[in-house]
Amino acid sequence: MAKMWSGRFSEGSSTLLEEFNASIMYDRKLYVEDIEGSVAHATMLAEQGILTSDEMTLIHNGLAQVKKEIESGEFEWKISDEDLHMAIEARLTAIIGDAGKKLHTGRSRNDQVAVDFRRFVLKSNTQITDTIKTLIEVVVKIASKHTETLLPGMTHLQHAQPINFAFHMLAYAAMFKRDIERFESSKKRNNISPLGCAALAGTPHNINRDRTAELLGFDSASVNCLDTVSDRDFALEILFNISTMMMHISRLSEELVMWSSYEFKFVELSDMYSTGSSIMPQKKNPDVPELLRGKTGRVNGNLVSLLTVMKGLPLAYNKDTQEDKEGVFDSVETALLSVEILRETLDTMTVYETNMHKACKVGHLSATDLADYLVEKANIPFREAHHITGAAVAKCETLGVDLSDVAFEELAKIDDRIKEDIIPYLSIENSMNARTSKGGTATVRVMEQVVYFENYLKEL
Repeated sequence: MAKMWSGRFSEGSSTLLEEFNASIMYDRKLYVEDIEGSVAHATMLAEQGILTSDEMTLIHNGLAQVKKEIESGEFEWKISDEDLHMAIEARLTAIIGDAGKKLHTGRSRNDQVAVDFRRFVLKSNTQITDTIKTLIEVVVKIASKHTETLLPGMTHLQHAQPINFAFHMLAYAAMFKRDIERFESSKKRNNISPLGCAALAGTPHNINRDRTAELLGFDSASVNCLDTVSDRDFALEILFNISTMMMHISRLSEELVMWSSYEFKFVELSDMYSTGSSIMPQKKNPDVPELLRGKTGRVNGNLVSLLTVMKGLPLAYNKDTQEDKEGVFDSVETALLSVEILRETLDTMTVYETNMHKACKVGHLSATDLADYLVEKANIPFREAHHITGAAVAKCETLGVDLSDVAFEELAKIDDRIKEDIIPYLSIENSMNARTSKGGTATVRVMEQVVYFENYLKEL
């Protein structure tokens, strides 16, 4: 069968070209957006007097039948149709006759695919943010139970200062909140309609782009058609937002892998979200967080791939842009599944508070408190206090005791300005609760942070 665009050609396409050129095997995922866009376009054409009311009704009914056939599995997807748009139009015309051939008046596949793909991305933004919300809910639930559960806070993966487990988990709630904000901002910025831009320069037909924008739920029609038909910033943004979100997930996953090891044993993952070894029967592997780390590389690749496709394209539309969809489809699917399985993994995780507390007694976590004591009580400059504290830590290392448990007499030998009232300062519990500045780890401040995120979730 001749192509709809074949009037200028005297030879048919080679079979190899048809296979290489076609996008129908993956862009058919956009059939709902494509049909809805065509319904809106036909409605506007009738309102503008370009179609008759009867033609519009035929088109609407025909498109409804096409949608039904697709969803029932009756629709025949043929590679010779090249893409989703041609396949639906061909079937529509077969159903209703010449009225189907009028549907394309005032538009091109260039603006048609831009509408379909943009609407898919905008809907995906909402789906992902809804899913992230459920993840934050679980993180906050965990945090609310552990505002007094001591945990060694680390820098450079070395024990640094005592914090509480809630404080640590809420750091991820803050990351995921920023992820939601990025998706929401992207949706707002890109909620403009390309429909009616046609190939690149608009159309001489008396169409109403604002009307189709309204019918399709866009905030407005785009301003410049030349930019609009080739713009894929909205796709790049969702890929970047997913990559950033997955980077946050990967960081948490890395900690889950470490925490669930025998070296840490801070947490244990549920059997439902762990796997075993084919040869070592004792093994319980943290495959979920490991896979989440791996999938982060996958979505990063999709972002770099589309950036590379777009970097050298002159205005306006180029066939290279056909490579925009598969990576986005894959990243969206990966993001939705990743957030959901991480949520369930966290929700079923066991926290070993005793092991966390025991780890806080290793590494002299209250060393900074000794330095702060010397500054406050003895009016010693912090740099000198830092040096004295370093000597105290070295002494504790020689004695084989943690700074939080060392005898006062040993500290007094280091510097006679250290008095017996130092002992409460060195308690890891007191050290954690001493950090009462806004955003700090003190239990009273972390409880405020829990309330902050609970209120944020209510307002979403």
